Amino acid sequence: MKAVVQRVTRASVTVGGEQISAIGRGICVLLGISLEDTQKELEHMVRKILNLRVFEDESGKHWSKSVMDKQYEVLCISQFTLQCVLKGNKPDFHLAMPTEQAEGFYNSFLEQLRKTYRPELIKDGKFGAYMQVHIQNDGPVTIELESPALGAATSDPKQCIFIGQNWILKNS
Repeated sequence: MKAVVQRVTRASVTVGGEQISAIGRGICVLLGISLEDTQKELEHMVRKILNLRVFEDESGKHWSKSVMDKQYEVLCISQFTLQCVLKGNKPDFHLAMPTEQAEGFYNSFLEQLRKTYRPELIKDGKFGAYMQVHIQNDGPVTIELESPALGAATSDPKQCIFIGQNWILKNS
């Protein structure tokens, strides 16, 4: 699982010319789900996102408070393109979880966020829709996160080999 987390002053999602979701101060999360993701990666990512310290405290000290500490909003957008592998200049998405599975997995991710935090502060786009995402990045602050299993397999490309449709760690 991969996530791009941006600290925002506001963000919104529009589908077909209609705004379907919007937040004020908080974080916008672009989430890419891989074929290999499990409940373990989902729970890890929820913890990391909600506890990521990207806000300042009351005394102005930077990198001290999380979105939960500040009681700010979260806007989540499912984005399979984060699972892109380039073949030359052409994007290939074979590592992304198929739509049929990914929608349920993404909904579980949202449920876990709402269970862990305040449900009324968790907003999202429309799974599988063509969306316009308007993000007013604050800082700018943009943090990339990867679930542990994915990070271990991809952090050193020399340690991976491609067999069939899967990346395999050498010596595993």
